[in-house]
This record gives sequence, C-alpha cells and structure tokens, in this order.
Amino acid sequence: MDCDRRRVNEIIVGLGDVEVLGVNETVGLLWVHVRRRTPRPPCWACGGTLWSHGERVVELVDLPVFGRATRLVWHKRRWRCPDGGCGAGTVTEQDREMVSRREGLTARAGRWVTAQAGRGRPLTDLAGELGCCWHVVNDSVQRWGQALLEADTQRLDGTEALGLDETLMARRGRFKAKVWSTSVVDTGRGALLDIVPGRTAKTPAQWILNQPQQWRENIQWATLDLSDSYKAAFDTALPDAAQIADPFHVVRTANQALDEV
Repeated sequence: MDCDRRRVNEIIVGLGDVEVLGVNETVGLLWVHVRRRTPRPPCWACGGTLWSHGERVVELVDLPVFGRATRLVWHKRRWRCPDGGCGAGTVTEQDREMVSRREGLTARAGRWVTAQAGRGRPLTDLAGELGCCWHVVNDSVQRWGQALLEADTQRLDGTEALGLDETLMARRGRFKAKVWSTSVVDTGRGALLDIVPGRTAKTPAQWILNQPQQWRENIQWATLDLSDSYKAAFDTALPDAAQIADPFHVVRTANQALDEV
C-alpha cells in the first residue's frame, strides 16, 4: 500500500506521468490541477535546448470522481528556442493520451461517452453526469465514432445484401422541422454499416459509390421500402443488384389497400 500523499493523488487521477498540483471545489464541480512530468524537449527545428516560456492553462471535462463532476485543469508548459536564427517560435506541449486536439473532453472521457452512446444511452444523460453541455459530448462522440469507423475496416466484408431505411433523428427549430437520416444495413447479417444524412437518393448513392468497386460488385440484393428515393439510389449505385421490397412495407401497403376496398 502506497501512503505517500502525492503518489496517492497521482494514482487516483490515473494519467500516468503527471503530477497533481492541487485540487479545489466549487458548487457541484471538482477541479484537479495537473502538470506533465516530462523532461525538457529539444528544439524540433535546430535540436538545441529550449527555454521555458510560461504555461497555458486548459480546462477539460473529465470522468466523475467519486460521483462528483470533474474538470481536469492541465497546466501545459510552453517552450521557445533561444536561437534568434532558428525560427521555431514557441512550442506548447501536447499529449494525445490526455486529450486530442480541439477536444473539450479528456481522451478517456471521450472514449467513455462514445462507448456509452453505442450502448444506447442518451447524450443528454451523459452530459448531465459529466456536468457539461450536450454539444461537448456530441462533438466528442462524433470524433471518436468516426475514428472507430475508419479503424473498423472489416465491417463491410462479405456484404451481399444491402438495405436502406430512413430514421427520424431529431426535430429542430421553432417549428420542430424533422431531421432525417438513412441507415445503411447489411441485411444478410443484420449489421448496421453506416448512417448518412437525409433520406434522398443522393447521400446513400454517394456512400455506395465511395466503396471499392469489388465490394459493390459483390452486392447481389438491394432491399428497400417502397421509396422512390432509395430505388433511385440503387438504380444509380447498384444497377445490377436485384431490388427486393421490405416485407413489412409490402404487407402494410396491402392491408391499406384492403381497408380502402
């Protein structure tokens, strides 16, 4: 058991090679101040020794600590090259393990909210738990989610049947205008491949055309509801695939016709 108070704080914060400078508390928030404990870096341009040029304080939304919403306050060190002819200017330290560029959440908080959103938790709930606004959480989920999509190169493998269907994602503005999206699904495996904005022919057709030609040639069936837009998308992007109407929509349309008789 480690009883050194400084080391105990560093273990609880759990960010590797950082020192905990202090902690303060405001109403509903815990603020943890940290600084990286890395050696002075060499100049990236000339290789000489850099001089200290103060620090920049960055506040980040972090995971809750013992049930309290937490802000990580990173005292980022700045450096400058003393060689007037170097031209390197000032350099601010970076740590991708702590936070990605232009993120409002720490890297671990960004990964956590993305995983939680993937399990179906509403972003409003996640924002409430972290004590931040919805937009900060949504921006992070989009960035980490896009990175996961780009890394998951095998999710498209073996697709032979492709389906399109619309989903009402939100209502915006004073008059609650409907915002739609289109789900692109491997209907043979029942796997969601991607989501594109809108429910017109353009965006799903472009998504399909952006995939490798060999993948497109492997698609034998195109499943859809009775939408002219999705039919046009398949006509454009997968002209050789056999188009099959979704049974649910066929049955619903037949029942509607019977009701009208």
